[in-house]
Amino acid sequence: MCLAIPAKVISVDGPSALVSIEDVEYRASILLLDDVRPGDFVMLHAGFAIEKVDPEEAAETLRLLNEVADNSHH
Repeated sequence: MCLAIPAKVISVDGPSALVSIEDVEYRASILLLDDVRPGDFVMLHAGFAIEKVDPEEAAETLRLLNEVADNSHH
């Protein structure tokens, strides 16, 4: 199963970006996307930003992932 997680772009440095997922920062490749800027939201899979998403979609996806994780502990 493949899972992509939304991340907020903090800064861009050439072919990579510093991204944040719920206040945890990661380095991600942005080679697959054009025109990535700080403040954008991207879907992150295996260290690669694979698509840009709007902030509302990113928030809803994170909410659903957290809900699934919470339910799996019961």
